[in-house]
Amino acid sequence: MSKNVILITGASSGFGRLTAEALARGGHTVYATMRDIAGRNADAAAELANLPGTDIRPLELDVQSETSAEEAVATLMHEAGSLDVVVHNAGHMVFGPAEAFTPDQLAEQYDVNVLGTQRVNRAVLPHMRAARRGLLVWVSSSSVAGGTPPYLAPYFAAKAAMDMLAVQYARELARFGIETSIVVPGAFTKGTNHFAHAGHPADRVRLAAYEDEGPYRGFGQEVQTAFADIVPESANVEGVADAIVRIVDAAPGTRPFRVTYDPTEDGANVSFAVIDRIRAEMLHRVGLGDLLTPAIASA
Repeated sequence: MSKNVILITGASSGFGRLTAEALARGGHTVYATMRDIAGRNADAAAELANLPGTDIRPLELDVQSETSAEEAVATLMHEAGSLDVVVHNAGHMVFGPAEAFTPDQLAEQYDVNVLGTQRVNRAVLPHMRAARRGLLVWVSSSSVAGGTPPYLAPYFAAKAAMDMLAVQYARELARFGIETSIVVPGAFTKGTNHFAHAGHPADRVRLAAYEDEGPYRGFGQEVQTAFADIVPESANVEGVADAIVRIVDAAPGTRPFRVTYDPTEDGANVSFAVIDRIRAEMLHRVGLGDLLTPAIASA
């Protein structure tokens, strides 16, 4: 197995941190990027940097800033000289009735979860295209094609947009020899800070119209209870990190396009099998079937 230089966004906690640790334990050099590395994430950065037997290099990167993304990648290239893998993990979740979120709050969701990946791609892809190799791993969501509990509309909409962006990038990078793998986690109510750090509607009046009166009174708690009840006790968030490790460790040209890890079995794996097949068949029909297989250069 070859060792890779890997950049992970949103590595201070959750899937990102677990993935950084797992990849580093496998011998890879991991640039664990996060915001405010000298402030609120200083402890997380120090813990990662000092993980025994690993090469984890915490690095400041705010996916909401093009300048931050460019500077982080420039630092990485100066130190490491190459970049093999990018894991698009950074994201933020909000919880509440869709109407109660302001348009600016929805824009914020898209800025973090969708535009953040675009800023990072624009910083890293010139280097990967020049090398004619690389791997983009996108952390999607089973909600894109599976179960969609209410009160998560802004987050689900942003994740759906990010997933489609990943699909389109895969076609446009295949001839450069750059691979794409989309990892689809299911619902996890334990082991991550998604719900603990979730944002809430800014329009308190409209929130009260749902939560404090009428047919949706107390609905937020009802949704969270129902959501938690379908997650098996055996659900282990480390499975997401393990799936990413297997993708990275696989030989170029053999990596799967999409991997679902969903202990709740909400049906996303079934839906995506159909959706991805239909998309592939359309490319074959128009004579662009080669875009489904990255042009991996011979060793």
